[in-house]
Amino acid sequence: MKSGQFWKRKQRGSGMKAYIQLDSSDNVVTAIKDLEAGFRVETAAGSGVVLSGPIQNGHKLALNDIRRGEHVRKYGKVIGEATADIKAGEHVHVHNVMSLRGKAKHD
Repeated sequence: MKSGQFWKRKQRGSGMKAYIQLDSSDNVVTAIKDLEAGFRVETAAGSGVVLSGPIQNGHKLALNDIRRGEHVRKYGKVIGEATADIKAGEHVHVHNVMSLRGKAKHD
């Protein structure tokens, strides 16, 4: 997938898209509706992850394991650094990521 293209999936039983991945290099996707634990997210690469817990609309979830200190990528850009190990399918938010907004440039 090229940068800027949207990748979306419908939640079973719903006409509304469930999440978006903005770039194939992203290691998170953003829920665009509330998702229940056990929901399966299919990645642009063809693999998938199952949510370990519910994810609220507008929140991010990890597509793969992200180790403490590793970059979190969204929009094809680094948006933060993991402050704790994050397993695939887990919620990615302020409790486990430090924003790099306004900090030195990261690829």
